[in-house]
Amino acid sequence: MSKERRRHTQVAVIGAGIAGLGAAIQLKRRGLDSFTVYEKGGDLGGTWRDNTYPGAGCDIPSHLYSYSFAPYRDSDVRYPRQREILAYLHRCAADGGLAPHLRFGTEIAELRYDDETGRWLLRTTDGEEHTADVVVTAVGQLSLPKYPALEGAEEFAGTAFHTARWDHDHDLTGRDVAVIGTGSSAAQVIPEIAPLVRKLYVYQRSANWVLPKPGERFHPLMAAVLRRVPGAHRAYRSLLFRRSEAVLLPALRRSRISGLLRMMAGRHLKSQVTDPELRAKLTPDSAIGCKRIVLAADYYPALARDNVEVVTDPIERVTEKGIQTRDGTHRETDTIVYATGFRTTEFLAPLKVTGRDGQDLHETWRDGAQAHLGIHVPRFPNLFLMYGPNTNLGHNSVTLTLEAQAGYIAQCVELLAEREERSVLDVGQEALEAWQRQVDDGSRRTVWTDSCTNWFKTEGGALTNNWPHPTTLYQRLTARPDPTVLRLVPAGRPLHP
Repeated sequence: MSKERRRHTQVAVIGAGIAGLGAAIQLKRRGLDSFTVYEKGGDLGGTWRDNTYPGAGCDIPSHLYSYSFAPYRDSDVRYPRQREILAYLHRCAADGGLAPHLRFGTEIAELRYDDETGRWLLRTTDGEEHTADVVVTAVGQLSLPKYPALEGAEEFAGTAFHTARWDHDHDLTGRDVAVIGTGSSAAQVIPEIAPLVRKLYVYQRSANWVLPKPGERFHPLMAAVLRRVPGAHRAYRSLLFRRSEAVLLPALRRSRISGLLRMMAGRHLKSQVTDPELRAKLTPDSAIGCKRIVLAADYYPALARDNVEVVTDPIERVTEKGIQTRDGTHRETDTIVYATGFRTTEFLAPLKVTGRDGQDLHETWRDGAQAHLGIHVPRFPNLFLMYGPNTNLGHNSVTLTLEAQAGYIAQCVELLAEREERSVLDVGQEALEAWQRQVDDGSRRTVWTDSCTNWFKTEGGALTNNWPHPTTLYQRLTARPDPTVLRLVPAGRPLHP
């Protein structure tokens, strides 16, 4: 395609989920109006558009799972369901005036930095080409479904699908169903479908610690306070934040609080599962917090139903009519539901990204993704990552880091826009290495580095996803661009390594 036919935008935001929308709103709030949000789907929402399985919802209270500049203040609902979160994101986009900037059905397949012009070339899966001075990737960590490598899976004659790609045309009533996986998605979907199916087989590789989840709706007295007392919503959000920082982060650092949480989880299991054999299957052998803690009030009762069997023997193969485990048992089933999570450590995949001097980003990250502040990668100028490496929160709401990133990136774009000549921002390798040391030092203090498998780290053991320090520290570090770390030079001019 000729350069004349390429569409140009000052800022290209890739992804219209909660991260990309937050970045777009912050750009608007600073008067930066030349941006385009490219979304591969037919609507906004990201993971909350895609995950429509029965029971889909958030285990973070709605008051905290929202941006402070666009508060979600329901006086009745404590924990939002998928449809409520999606409606919130639609409201954010409408209130932020984002409609003219959203381009749906446009999947970016490749990003390539042009050393001569200092601009990014964006190529779509349809072959269209666009250019941008700045690129913000907001494709998420929970966007690519992960399917286990099971022998014979392609031979299965029944219906199989991932929770993130739920087949709503397939009625589960009276069927023999297998759910593979016992993480957060499984804990939400199993209670919903167990009463419908004839037989439900739950294949568990390792047990998760489960804590009781409070009711989805507030007590009438609390609801009345939220409706009538000025400042109550803000105070409640602040309470949620401070409690998470004071309780969950120390627990993940093996403090005495972790023992209390383990005791609470053990009591929850004992109170809801009376069968000693099933209870033994559901008792984890890892430290609490090493795997993501599940919050659920109805998960254990669903597993204890007469028509549900928890299978802990490893799967040997999938057959035409069911699943065979290593002990030789074959369980016939007509539906397989993969509740097996996402390809979380494959940051930006399948997007191809080429930086300065033809440097391939995924080759740079072959031993595990790293980015300064989770945002900058050396030799990839004017590329800003949202929800990048080590910015997920295991102890608080991820919207807190996303909001910090959105504000930081908007400031960087504003800084570039104020320059008389077009410029680029980059960060040096030494800054990345210093940042990574800070992340690694904090990670070693947490239970995430234990031997359990979790979605926070690569198969090689690199902890690439979670932020191991207080959320307030990350917010301080991203409060404004640091001129002692970032390098600002005219576009097209060589940058020193």
